[in-house]
Amino acid sequence: MKRVFVMAVALLLASAARAEDVMVFAAASTTNALNEIGEGFAAKTGHRMVASYAASSVLAKQIEQGAPAAVFLSADRKWMDYLADRKLVTGRVNLLGNALVLIAPADSTLATVELKSLGGLLGNGRLATGDPDHVPVGLYAKQALETLGQWAAVAPRLARAESVRAGMALVERGEVPLGIVYATDAAVSQKVKVVATFPGTSHEPIVYPVALVAGRDGAAAWAFLDHLHSAAAKGIFARHGFKLN
Repeated sequence: MKRVFVMAVALLLASAARAEDVMVFAAASTTNALNEIGEGFAAKTGHRMVASYAASSVLAKQIEQGAPAAVFLSADRKWMDYLADRKLVTGRVNLLGNALVLIAPADSTLATVELKSLGGLLGNGRLATGDPDHVPVGLYAKQALETLGQWAAVAPRLARAESVRAGMALVERGEVPLGIVYATDAAVSQKVKVVATFPGTSHEPIVYPVALVAGRDGAAAWAFLDHLHSAAAKGIFARHGFKLN
């Protein structure tokens, strides 16, 4: 009996030694869903997901500079392409999709907004979204506003945020009357409401590619990438409003 106990302890210690932290750099809009997925991943594999959430542009630059990420989940193809062009990622696949919406504070008197009249509606107020110079949601927003003929009127009134969640926070606090975020972000906040949805034809398809960071693509990282494709993970993403590719 004693020998069996010793062997069991040895196996547990060996298993613990093999458990690893998987550093995941992910777009801010995936925060809620990915945290939940990370819990399931730990329960299933013993490995622990450690996540850093920010704008995809910021994360891609950090990876380029040597940040210890093992997995990168981007909110657009541009920043994944940026790393791919530098041969810094491997195992790339398009994982998710999303939609672009216009939000207002939950207590706003606005019910619905005609998007082609957005510029005139703002008045002296500002429109919050990610900085269109580099934050994916801002890039999509600029495309949509240009398509709808509203960019020239809106651009001077833009509150350029460092990420989609930072832009939504401005609307939540009532600092701006309107904001452009992903549908999934609006869905997790009780402090905002959707007043319009941008047509999918007004901007490039919103695609979330995921890949492993070259040189850090060990067994645990591959296990996490595999877990993202599991039925459990897909169910969580779907429940949070993401489109599955």
